[in-house]
Amino acid sequence: MTEAAAAFSKARILIVDDNRMGLVARKHVLEEVGHEVSIAQSAHDALARFRSEPYDVVVTDFKMPQMTGVDLIRDMRAVNPEVPIVLISGFTDALGLDEETTGADAVIQKSHSEVQTLVRTVTRLLNRAKKKPPKKQPPSAPPNARRRGS
Repeated sequence: MTEAAAAFSKARILIVDDNRMGLVARKHVLEEVGHEVSIAQSAHDALARFRSEPYDVVVTDFKMPQMTGVDLIRDMRAVNPEVPIVLISGFTDALGLDEETTGADAVIQKSHSEVQTLVRTVTRLLNRAKKKPPKKQPPSAPPNARRRGS
């Protein structure tokens, strides 16, 4: 296990794909480097899981029945915009899928090097999320403070 992967052993990852073979292959690879992986075979199931459980990263396929990966990303961003999302597709070039057009944090082309790219991408996104400073809460006014213009 690499040092970067060891640093995030137990990151919670949700993988979404209607293709069982792709789903299982990605699950095994990410578990092999120490992550805790949940799977969903439909975008609707994934969205329900995402609403009820915390995840550190989501990996979704683009082409799925009833809802594309881009639609899923949009709906997940409405629930929690902070969770990094990776979109995987065999159509990235043909459809012009990239981070800007999909809302994903990373877009991966299905290929012979997809597995290595996925592991590197997940590690990079987890590192980026870890380095992100927490959002500052606005200072609260003392309970008896008067507002101007009141």
